[in-house]
Amino acid sequence: MMGWHDATVHAFAFIPEKFELLLDIDYILQWVHPQEGETYFKFWVAPATLIFENVYDLKIDLEPALGIELQDIRRADPKSPANAESIGRDQEWRWTIEAHDGEITFAAIGFHQYFRRAPSFDSVQSLPLDVRGGFSFGRNTGEER
Repeated sequence: MMGWHDATVHAFAFIPEKFELLLDIDYILQWVHPQEGETYFKFWVAPATLIFENVYDLKIDLEPALGIELQDIRRADPKSPANAESIGRDQEWRWTIEAHDGEITFAAIGFHQYFRRAPSFDSVQSLPLDVRGGFSFGRNTGEER
């Protein structure tokens, strides 16, 4: 099961001709409990591209002060898409991307997530731009989910 709690969003975009919502995130693959004598968690973090498909009815209500960190991503209200025959999918959901400072809501059939680099082990949950390879919506390497 995937979880996006505390994932940092570095950039997002919408590609109208493909009906795709893309997020450039730092995905936390694992929270590592402090060892004896340590106080804080450490993290395995990798830059990833999260892409939602067949997106419509997009609403963005964010007021980030110092960036965007996710709380959760949820889906609800399954139904048959109006264009089910042309896209070859029989289910879509109402998605909510909940951030610390607002939310993004939309309808979509699902998502793919691509890891663009191997994870780094560190005491922070977000990677510096030089370590993560800058901003990217790449989907050509890593694992598809």
